[in-house]
Amino acid sequence: MYAVILTGGKQYRVSEGDVLRVEKLPAAAGEKVVLDKVLAVGAGDDLRVGSPYVEGARVTATIEAQGRGKKIIVFKYKPKKNYRRKQGHRQPYTQLRVEKIEAQ
Repeated sequence: MYAVILTGGKQYRVSEGDVLRVEKLPAAAGEKVVLDKVLAVGAGDDLRVGSPYVEGARVTATIEAQGRGKKIIVFKYKPKKNYRRKQGHRQPYTQLRVEKIEAQ
């Protein structure tokens, strides 16, 4: 069984036992979170698609870690004008382990 969920403005296809990194969620490591914005649920050839969400479907996950991603460099410049700005950025994330997918 798999589900397509929406969190942090992005869509993820998840199955039970999957580990994924999503945009930071406001909870501590070890806590359980319920993701109820389920766009689709599938099992074998059976597929239920919501409009926009599947009624009664939810995904339960455990937060494994909170962290920050690899640093990226944001470099802006304008040629011939001596304008240069260098800035680094590390995007915060939450690492989840999918425990259970429920579809009524």
